Amino acid sequence: MLFNTVDFAVFFPIVFLLYWFVFNKSVWSQNGFLILCSYFFYACWDWRFLGLIFFSSAVDFTVGKFLKNETRQSHRKAALLVSLLVNLGTLGFFKYYNFFIENFQQVFVLFGKTLEPATLQILLPVGISFYTFQTLSYTIDVYLKKIEPTNNGLAFFAFVSFFPQLVAGPIERASNLLPQFLNSRTFKYHKATTGLKLIVIGLFKKMVIADNCALVVNEIFSNYQNHSGSTLLMGAVFFAFQIYGDFSGYSDIAIGTAKLLGFDLMKNFNLPYLSRNLREFWSRWHISLSTWFRDYVYIPLGGNRGSKTQVIRNLFIVFLLSGLWHGANWTFVIWGFIHAVFIILPILFNRQTNYNHVANLGRVFPTLTTAFSIAGTFLIVTLAWVFFRAETVTHALLYLQGIANRSLFTMPAVSKGFLLVLLGYMCVEWVQRDKKHLLIMPCIPYKPLRIFIYYLLVFCILYFAADAQPFIYFQF
Repeated sequence: MLFNTVDFAVFFPIVFLLYWFVFNKSVWSQNGFLILCSYFFYACWDWRFLGLIFFSSAVDFTVGKFLKNETRQSHRKAALLVSLLVNLGTLGFFKYYNFFIENFQQVFVLFGKTLEPATLQILLPVGISFYTFQTLSYTIDVYLKKIEPTNNGLAFFAFVSFFPQLVAGPIERASNLLPQFLNSRTFKYHKATTGLKLIVIGLFKKMVIADNCALVVNEIFSNYQNHSGSTLLMGAVFFAFQIYGDFSGYSDIAIGTAKLLGFDLMKNFNLPYLSRNLREFWSRWHISLSTWFRDYVYIPLGGNRGSKTQVIRNLFIVFLLSGLWHGANWTFVIWGFIHAVFIILPILFNRQTNYNHVANLGRVFPTLTTAFSIAGTFLIVTLAWVFFRAETVTHALLYLQGIANRSLFTMPAVSKGFLLVLLGYMCVEWVQRDKKHLLIMPCIPYKPLRIFIYYLLVFCILYFAADAQPFIYFQF
């Protein structure tokens, strides 16, 4: 069930009304109702994989309860290992089995040996990478004694399966989301209106920006041999906006939907294309995943402690794993490698800059230094997206080769009008760069005018929406 479909437009209002007016007598009844809704939501994709969510939830809930009273370190490690093996083993089988088998076979081919290992026709359960990481974070935090394990199974199963963020995140931490299932919830008008605004923003990003970009991107990437370098570059730019509008749009809708049910999810995107270097980009893009790898991989490896060589090693491991997390294909690994290189280069030359402030706050226009930094970062990110979008490494290299020729300086064969729309959207992000979301408008105190803007956005969604495209991150 997609957020941008009539099915969800019917499903969610029913859930909302029943949740607040029928099942509002107790936290227990609300949680039980949310589990039923979440399992139904997931079953609309493929009911056969409901058992995986239930099994993963049951294992980690049991492990958490065991760790609560166990003091023997060897037994605690064994329990954590059970959780790691079950979750990563399930993820590895469904997502990477054929990838590793095929690459194992290729290694033997290089040495003149031919193997014919059995590959399987495995259907990837939607969202498995997201809820697997979410349940893993719970058991790891319990093991490290950062959080107390819960005895409330209903709340825990609701935490794992919560339908707004079940299939594409944000990847929530138990320390943030689980207590919200344990505490009573009351309807708050301000939170609900914020949720509605985020849903409108998310639908605009997805249906107007991402889906219209997808029409251009699909045609250019499928026929890259027939296009000029400038058109190929614009195809990469359109994909940059497609994946941003698609994924951040999903996150906005998920966060907004959760707010309407009384929950606060973590922010997953923070205007990433206004980043001034790759380090800042990764503090703004898919924040729930980047912080997950930081906390559970990078820091345990040593993080910034140790020699420069060790720091570089840690960063390479994290970004290669991040690339592999996105898909069982070498294109994703290379995509991660590119990001690692451009984050590591400033470290090698002692030129790294940590941006933890809003760019040019108080200025209408960016300074030349900021403008060049943002443009350069966007260019690197966009060219790296080619590997993310291409079907094979060869496809990506040929596409980049097509960009790097004299035809790069000709007029691109893409809609100039829609390019202006994208530019206009980025101008809005720049103006709103210090706000929590784009529809906070203190500069417009006149309420009817703000309401007019909301309705104008809804009109744009209904009128300019392209043919519905599947959310890109559902494949991960």
